[in-house]
Amino acid sequence: MSASPYDALASALSSLDVPCERTTPAAFAETLAAHLREPAVGVALDGVNASLSGTDVAVDPTPATLRTAETGVTPASFAIADYGSVVVPSTPSGTELVSLFVDRHVAVVDEADVLPGMEAAFDRFGEEFRASASSGIVATGPSATADMGALVRGAHGPSEVRVIVVEETDE
Repeated sequence: MSASPYDALASALSSLDVPCERTTPAAFAETLAAHLREPAVGVALDGVNASLSGTDVAVDPTPATLRTAETGVTPASFAIADYGSVVVPSTPSGTELVSLFVDRHVAVVDEADVLPGMEAAFDRFGEEFRASASSGIVATGPSATADMGALVRGAHGPSEVRVIVVEETDE
């Protein structure tokens, strides 16, 4: 019996030192709070069965608040379980910026949008991005580079990543 897409995602993320947690819509604010370092900024979690209302996350940050933020919270269009990747959409509200200009990025994705592998991801990419003529970032773990010798995290993006998977219902 193969692992569920969530279990495969959690396993792949664990190998990247990225915490992954499943929660319900009702428990989302409490779950998110455990992953925040303040100040925290975010964008509306459009397309995800969760909301930033009632959290300590400033929504629609200005360049000044983004510059001082420790944590950025964004929706993920979907996750690719066997790679431990999340797809962060490019949006007019600045989802990409909130995911890249902070030390800690918290990606939020619906459990129904955790795809098993790259073949399913390419199918989804094609549908979503042709329909909206938009783009997105496929992010796999924290930013890292070894261009100058030793591995450095956070050189071109967040040094820490967290993934919260929201179940479809509160049942």
